[in-house]
Amino acid sequence: MAEAIPTQHGLEAWQALIRAHATLMRQLATDLVEDIGLTLGDFDVLAQLGRAGGELRISELAAQAYSSRSGMTRRIDRLVDEGLVARTNTDVDGRGVVVGLTDAGVARLAEAAPAHLRRVRELFVERLTDEELASLTSALDKVAVDCGFG
Repeated sequence: MAEAIPTQHGLEAWQALIRAHATLMRQLATDLVEDIGLTLGDFDVLAQLGRAGGELRISELAAQAYSSRSGMTRRIDRLVDEGLVARTNTDVDGRGVVVGLTDAGVARLAEAAPAHLRRVRELFVERLTDEELASLTSALDKVAVDCGFG
């Protein structure tokens, strides 16, 4: 039983991570909706597509955005309706679905990314030293790799 309970430092670190994540995500989500009219999830899809050169298979997109395939499908349906992405079938049997940015999606991403990244800098990056950022990156990457997400 004692092995299942985190140490005091472990519990405090976990609670700090959860608190910081929730606070930052809530503020970033609010900022995006108020300033740009995009949800954080929609922005993430556009950003993932942008980083991938404009298109991804929906299964890859769901994995990178940490979303279920069904949840991603609903989000993509909304973004298609808004004209920000397009969906195409790639395989002979029609099961391979690729999602790509439209010109409107690229424009929306170009509008949203600088504002979002400025808030990431203000709310997170500027509050930590370069050494703290490097240590945090190393520690969180270690956890991700050890858990099989690296």
